[in-house]
Amino acid sequence: MKLETILTGKAVPYTRPGSCSAIAKLPRSGALAVTELGLAGDEQGDLRVHGGKDKAIHHYPREHYAQWRAELGEHPLLQAPGAFGENFSSHGLTEAEVCLGDRFRAGTALLEVSQGRQPCWKLNDRFAVKDMSLRVQQSGRTGWYYRVLEEGVVAAGSAFELIARPWPQWSVARLSAVLFDRQVNAEVIRQCLELPLAPSWRRTLERRLEKAEVEDWAPRLQGPATSV
Repeated sequence: MKLETILTGKAVPYTRPGSCSAIAKLPRSGALAVTELGLAGDEQGDLRVHGGKDKAIHHYPREHYAQWRAELGEHPLLQAPGAFGENFSSHGLTEAEVCLGDRFRAGTALLEVSQGRQPCWKLNDRFAVKDMSLRVQQSGRTGWYYRVLEEGVVAAGSAFELIARPWPQWSVARLSAVLFDRQVNAEVIRQCLELPLAPSWRRTLERRLEKAEVEDWAPRLQGPATSV
């Protein structure tokens, strides 16, 4: 398997007052450095919820684009990789096949799958579809994040090789289904808490067990009010 497209973006003012985003990413050619905070030249608009070591690189399957075109029509964003703010675009891996803790050699860097994506309101504005973030969440077509275990360099066309799979029973799709479940299944949550979860996911699931209720997703999915 190879990485077909690698993309980065600069943080710029976004659609709502006070917001900033680097979701509009463009393809890069040539070798890029991979550091513990991601790809050289890539930025995040809100470091409270984006970026960091557990969200260093976002991978989104190219095959999902056909499914989105079937739902949304020939949306201009779906004509090329980068619609979802991804850094890596490829065919051959989806959330159903990729598992938590999977380690991949990408170019000379070593990456580890850290978590799935929790889509936010910026997708609504980007696609001009008011419930796009919810659609992404409900579809399970979220993509996933990597942390960087060994820094290196990567380029479009670099080999992408699975090195280790310590949790084969816990695909990104299965974990995301737990996170996006409106019901609190205490036994399943306890199983998840035995895994090496990213801190944000662990806190979320621990709070669900403590309160026996699912948190309000509206702030993430709908974002701040806007007159636009």
